[in-house]
Parts: sequence; C-alpha cells; structure tokens
Amino acid sequence: MAFLYLQKSKGPETAGMKEVSDNINIPKHIAIIMDGNGRWAMKKGAMRIFGHKNATKAVREAIEGADSLGVKYLTLFSFSTENWSRPKAEVDGLMELLVKTMSDEIPMLMNGNFKLESIGDVESLPPSAYNTLMKVKEMTSKNTGLKVILALSYSGHWELTQAAKHIAQKVSEGKLNVSDITEQVMADHLATTAYPDPELMIRTSGEYRISNFLLWQLAYTEMYFTPVLWPDFRREHLFAAVSDFQSRERRFGKTGEQVKS
Repeated sequence: MAFLYLQKSKGPETAGMKEVSDNINIPKHIAIIMDGNGRWAMKKGAMRIFGHKNATKAVREAIEGADSLGVKYLTLFSFSTENWSRPKAEVDGLMELLVKTMSDEIPMLMNGNFKLESIGDVESLPPSAYNTLMKVKEMTSKNTGLKVILALSYSGHWELTQAAKHIAQKVSEGKLNVSDITEQVMADHLATTAYPDPELMIRTSGEYRISNFLLWQLAYTEMYFTPVLWPDFRREHLFAAVSDFQSRERRFGKTGEQVKS
C-alpha cells in the first residue's frame, strides 16, 4: 500500500504525482519546527498572532498525517525559551491560544487515540496554560496511539544544562562516578529519555537552521527544509518530506558499501 499526494509547489518540491510507501522506511519519530506564522500573517496585513491562530489546522494535519503513515512519535517545537523575549502582547496571546487549542483539540486527541506529552520547562508556563496541559496529558494518558510531544518553554541549551546539573548532583552525592559518565548516561538525563531520537526533522518557512532544538538528539537526523509557511502546511507536505526521507541512504559514519552489505 502507498500514499499518493500531489505536489503543487515549486522549489524543493517538484510538481507532479509522488508516492510514499506506508511500510518501507517510515520514520518512527518525526520532529517539526513550526515556523512562519508571523510572516504568513504579515503577508495578509495582519498582526503576528493572526498567523498563530491560523496554524491550528496545520497542527491537526501533521498529527493525523503522521498517524496515517504509522509514525509513533511526533515532536512539535511549540514555544522556545527564547520566545519569552518576544513582545508581551504576543507572548500573552500565544499562551491564551495554547490553552484554547489544547482544550479544543481534546476530541481529536481522544478519537484518534493520541497521547499528548511534553518536554521543556513547563512549570514556567502561566498557570492556565500549565494546568490545561496537565489536564489534557492526564486525559490522554491511557491512549496507545501516536505520541504527540509538545516542546514548550524548551531549548536544547536548557535541556543540556539541566542534564549536566542532574549528573553533577549525582556525582556530588556519590551516586555516580565521573568515569562512569557515558553518552548513554547523558542521554538518560535528557528530557527525551523516553523517546527514540528523531529520524526526520522538518522545518517550514524556508529557514535553514535548527534554532536550538533537540541539539543532542538531531546528531544523525535527516533534515528537510520546505519554503511552505506553517499555517499552509498540510499532510501532503508531510508526505513529501517522508518520501524524500525514504530516498536517502543513512550511513551513520559508515561507507555506503558497509550500509548495503
């Protein structure tokens, strides 16, 4: 079985009918940097928050599209630690929108058997946002389908700093020797310790950077950049990224010949 989608945009996506197989080399974990909301709004002569409000359909399409392909984990970079420095009106609007969106999408999450999880310094969120997040996580905790992981008040620097602090604390308490610190020990202290590293990272809006996102976990992740602004993102764009992923040879430092043998 395969999923067919029509690529209409030019550039990284060429026009024409493409195919993504649903059972060959589907990434288990996809991470998305949802970028371009502000530019989308400004193109329409509106305030930036208008773009954020019109991005909820893209989130739903990404979740349902990933589920249809059999993806197990979908991490969405929703609000970074750096985003706190944006104008207060925009931050307040984003937090209000976060509360509304999570509440409105409860039926979709429950009907789809999706489990909502989070990474980041979520205790720094306003009480309304934090409480709603905890409520929805609890409501979906028994769901067994796609895990939707919101990265909220998150950054790679924050995560690595927290991991270093936790490891240092264990060393100071005599629970861990410095000589015992390995890559696995480091990974075990990250916010994502319960998840596999993403095989595919998608960034929208035409920017070519990872913006302090999953710095440890993206070491061998395949990157896919699309000029599509996030509010315009639909499942066919997700399928295009997965199709591109399926065409790549992942070598992890080995030669092509080694991978094929």
